[in-house]
Amino acid sequence: MADTIQIDRFTVGPFEENCYLLVGPSGRSAALVDPGLGSESILDTLRERNLNLQWIINTHGHVDHVAGNKFFKDNTDARLIMHPDDVELASRASQQMQSLQLMGFGPGLEVPDSPPPDELFVEGVPLEFDGLKFDVIHTPGHSPGGTCLYHQGILICGDTLFMGSIGRTDLPGGSGNQLIESIRDKLFRLPGETVCYPGHGPETTLDHERRTNMFVSDSAVGAVP
Repeated sequence: MADTIQIDRFTVGPFEENCYLLVGPSGRSAALVDPGLGSESILDTLRERNLNLQWIINTHGHVDHVAGNKFFKDNTDARLIMHPDDVELASRASQQMQSLQLMGFGPGLEVPDSPPPDELFVEGVPLEFDGLKFDVIHTPGHSPGGTCLYHQGILICGDTLFMGSIGRTDLPGGSGNQLIESIRDKLFRLPGETVCYPGHGPETTLDHERRTNMFVSDSAVGAVP
């Protein structure tokens, strides 16, 4: 199925967040996953390739994944979708940024709050995009509304699962036990050859993480970063 969906990764901003541009089988329709700080130049890519942006997708509501929501809502006709449990979090993006700046991250950067979503993720109700259906998988733990999307060997997993690690759980609303359960009980039930596209860092596969990830592998003792 990967040959019918083109996935372009843009690593943007001071947090080196992965923003994904999905281009559907028609070659004309696109979806943008987690437009973060510094993602505005992707609009030029959309225009150069004459792509119609249908969806702005948030895997969760942390500022490094939602900072571009307002820009792309203002400049395209795309619909914004996220999980209801992270709507309030995304609406406080500017406050999140201020808190990070107090800790020395991203000094001087201003971030607009996310506009309200047009639609909400519901687990079990697929996201339809250019004739395809992505399974919606609620994976709380990194944030209450963390959500992954799966379609035939492709997993958009946000900050739920990384190569060799998992999302941090020390932020408000985080839960280490919940995150590990989300990965083991939901993601690891998917085919092992599934390619994971995380919110930070390189791609991996579920089989690789099941075998080697010290936090969630078959031999892991449940340690949480």
